[in-house]
Amino acid sequence: MDTGVRNRKNKSSPKADKNGKNKIQEITASVINNQDSLKESIEKLKHLTEPINRDSVCGWESRASSRDGKGDGESAPDTPPPETAPDDDGGTPAVTTESETITKPSPTQKSSSRNKSKKIASAAAPPPLELSFNLDGMSVTLFILSFVTRIWKLETPRGIVFDELHYGKYAGLYMQNTFFFDSQPPLGKQLIALAAYLAGFDGAFKFDRIGTPYDPIVPVSAMRVVPAFFGSLLMPTVYNVLVELGLSHYAGALAAFLMIFDNALLAQSRFILMEGILMFFGIFGLLCILKFRRFYHQPYSIPWFTCLTVGAASLGACVCVRYFGIFTFLLGFGILARDFWMMVGDRLISERQLLGHFLTRAVIFITIPVSLYIGSFYLHLSLLYKAGPNDNIMTSAFQASLEGGLAAIVANQPVKVLHGSQITLRHTHGRTCWLHSHDTVYPVKYPDGRGSSHQQQVTCYSYKDVNNWWIVKKPEIEELVVTEPQEPIKNGDIIQIVHGLTSRALNSHDVAAAMSPHNQEVAAYIDYNVSMPAQSLWRVEILNGEVSDGYWHAVESQIRLIHLNSSQALKFSGRQLPDWGFRQHEVVTDKVLDQEDTIWNVEEHRYTRTEDKKEREKDLLRSEMIPMERKNLTFWNKLFELQYKMLFNNQENVAGHMYASEPLDWLSLKRGVAYWISANSNAQVHFIGNIVTWLSGTLSLVVYASLFLVYLLRRQRACYDLPEDAWNKFCSIGEVLGIGYAVHYFPYFLVDRTLFLHHYMPAYIFKLCMLAAMIEHGHYLVCQYFKSPRVAKVYVGAVGVWMVAILYVFWFFAPVTYGATDLTADQVMKMAWRETWDLIIHKQ
Repeated sequence: MDTGVRNRKNKSSPKADKNGKNKIQEITASVINNQDSLKESIEKLKHLTEPINRDSVCGWESRASSRDGKGDGESAPDTPPPETAPDDDGGTPAVTTESETITKPSPTQKSSSRNKSKKIASAAAPPPLELSFNLDGMSVTLFILSFVTRIWKLETPRGIVFDELHYGKYAGLYMQNTFFFDSQPPLGKQLIALAAYLAGFDGAFKFDRIGTPYDPIVPVSAMRVVPAFFGSLLMPTVYNVLVELGLSHYAGALAAFLMIFDNALLAQSRFILMEGILMFFGIFGLLCILKFRRFYHQPYSIPWFTCLTVGAASLGACVCVRYFGIFTFLLGFGILARDFWMMVGDRLISERQLLGHFLTRAVIFITIPVSLYIGSFYLHLSLLYKAGPNDNIMTSAFQASLEGGLAAIVANQPVKVLHGSQITLRHTHGRTCWLHSHDTVYPVKYPDGRGSSHQQQVTCYSYKDVNNWWIVKKPEIEELVVTEPQEPIKNGDIIQIVHGLTSRALNSHDVAAAMSPHNQEVAAYIDYNVSMPAQSLWRVEILNGEVSDGYWHAVESQIRLIHLNSSQALKFSGRQLPDWGFRQHEVVTDKVLDQEDTIWNVEEHRYTRTEDKKEREKDLLRSEMIPMERKNLTFWNKLFELQYKMLFNNQENVAGHMYASEPLDWLSLKRGVAYWISANSNAQVHFIGNIVTWLSGTLSLVVYASLFLVYLLRRQRACYDLPEDAWNKFCSIGEVLGIGYAVHYFPYFLVDRTLFLHHYMPAYIFKLCMLAAMIEHGHYLVCQYFKSPRVAKVYVGAVGVWMVAILYVFWFFAPVTYGATDLTADQVMKMAWRETWDLIIHKQ
């Protein structure tokens, strides 16, 4: 029918037929010429995934249908008009369509298209190694601005500022390879020591007290630039964390602004302190974990492994600076665990893949931090091989492993404890002290009316003294000398222990101890010819007998002495005796045997060679000797002991410090800390935050908690105040920033130690991030509900005024942050107004 109509038209109009043929030939030639380009376009589109192609077609179909005003968006578009092309011999033109022209090219065209496609594919193939570098201008700007504020007059004040007393001293001891004890891991101190070493510091300067001027030989700037550098890196890191959480670049920059112009953060990252290093490693580790989420659909790729590995290393380094970094580590681990839990619900991931993901995350997040932790201690113990001022905290075996260490431990000292051995018994764990007695008796009655045995006092004394010497004796042998053949003491033997100078035996009766009435008193027995016979037999229990084949060895054997009559163990009670006991520590017996305070070891040891008491006393008085060589102790033994001492010997617990504060005080910045005061002028450094950001941040926590509760309750009643994407972002802020603040703040309520404001700094970082997030959320609500550009501008203007107030407070307190200005009396009084006001409120 169409052909007939076409023929009738041709017959009725020859001119039209001629024009039509010309038109058809032009179109056909155009189509043939464009076939190659169309083929190339199709080849380029082949890399697109099927869903993308399907979506694009559906979108095009929908738009086409809507333009034509027909169909429901699912019907196919109209077929293009037919085109004619001449046959090969110039006969009657054949009817073809555009699709036929594309899908059925000639063999010559196929070959040409294939060659061109290969050329295009070859040109588009990526190189085997490609590196790209993107520079974030905002991050660089924030770093430079922060770094400038921290290095300005970095050498001022040129005196010891607060805890520079400790960390500077540790750097000096690293330079001299001298052992020191600190209850925190060594990584941060090693970074400071590295800077000091590169600057040529020899460790000769003695950090004796706060305020002492530095000698010219001390590279103050080199040591202070380390925390300043890490503290400056913190600002762009925080900016990127907020952007990664879905907040705007303005919110991230605002959070960095708040931290740059906070006086407390500036002070902590300007002097030789650990908080700047600690906070950077923690926040940078979290940033890597958040970026790790981007590669959910690219598992085991290079970026996937990089983010996970660097995040684990950074969070591990955070713990290696201070143990409180464990809170940040747990936060990062929690984010990973939550993401993995969401992955468990993804049915596109098989169980084998889930197991692989779990094992990969677990291995990386365990091996890297543990390796870094052990590596930092390996370096620490390798560098500090000389005896130092803190040796007495460690056990006898540890001290003996240090060069120039404890007297009479190694040189000329016998190993096996025999009948007739002269020994000092050291309390192995906990407080360092030695079993001691002196020629003074317990009082007849105590102030509470209880009576004593009135025997010779036995105590635990924290200093080396000749009265610390005792002689080991077997009950069946009367002589106090080493016999021939020798009588070694082994596990389970019954012995007596006789005081070296008074020759009175260690004894215990059923008499309540002076300071611990629930325990038995321990004394050196005096025979008063009353009905109280001696009970001076003790059984030796060797706790680590496998190292000495069951024999009692000096230094290495850890023993427990069990009183034979009462079956109680000799114990260091930890209680201090009153003046009648010379403020020494109490020793008792306890029926609970298995506890750390019942463990003792022989430290100094020699054999008794004479029965003459006076000669024996002379030998004891001449017993101090300096060893000439070290005792070997494995790295793992030293590491285990050092870890134990770090956990249970807290030197930082300074009770009654005038600048100590409580966690509740931190919320309102109730009390700062005086870091340094010049001896020649009113120049001073105080650790005090920016009160505007401090109180605003506390308010933002309350606002977030309130809004979250309101939103949650209304969503339960199907009232959706926020779109789904905005709600998810709001929850994500709480999961990272809100929980981050909580895990860094609330544990301090359970800490039994002296706390200062600087312990709040990690939590404060999360609080400032929450503040920036809440300001952006407020702007969102203003735009969403008021829908007025004028109101939005008013809100932005108010935020601007608030930022100006922050800058003013920062500038006002800058003199006591930098310590570079000699203050007048009026300036000192103006800056003290807040502390005075707090004291008035507290008294009321």
